[in-house]
Amino acid sequence: MATTHGRDVPSKQSTTNVAPSAARPVDYVWAIARILIGWIFLWAFLDKTFGWGFATPADRAWIAGGSPTTGFLKGAGENALGGLFSGLAGQAWVDWLFMLGLLGVGVALILGAGMRIAAVAGGLMLILMWAAELPLATNPFVDDHIVYIVVLAGLAMAGAGDTLGIGRWWSGTSLVRNYPFLR
Repeated sequence: MATTHGRDVPSKQSTTNVAPSAARPVDYVWAIARILIGWIFLWAFLDKTFGWGFATPADRAWIAGGSPTTGFLKGAGENALGGLFSGLAGQAWVDWLFMLGLLGVGVALILGAGMRIAAVAGGLMLILMWAAELPLATNPFVDDHIVYIVVLAGLAMAGAGDTLGIGRWWSGTSLVRNYPFLR
């Protein structure tokens, strides 16, 4: 057995039928953080798609012809990088990338599969949202976007999808064994 992320995992020479080690309490903390952040991404997708009235009114829902990026990106027009971001507002390709990102990251985090890609994609989305808000109103550098980026990196590195998720199964598929970046 080799030790990875504080857990015993079968070495390459061992058989494939070795039972995984029991999850530690910290594994459950990471798993709960993963599911909660996944829900933040998935909820943003659902509310922007259907306009359930929490952040998006029904008449501005994506399915009603609204643009999920216009409000936020047009509001960035007065910020340091506003010209760049306000020019992207409402463009169909930006809306589709944003919404597919929210959906993909949310589902991946909730299920616990594709954690590396979810961490990179979610981190990229978050850094762009952070940049669109510069300068920050309450802190010169750090806000929730930066904190979530660090947590996403931790989730991927900790193997957080293995506890309360399908990460262990996903890692054992031939697809992921052939392309480990999909883990």
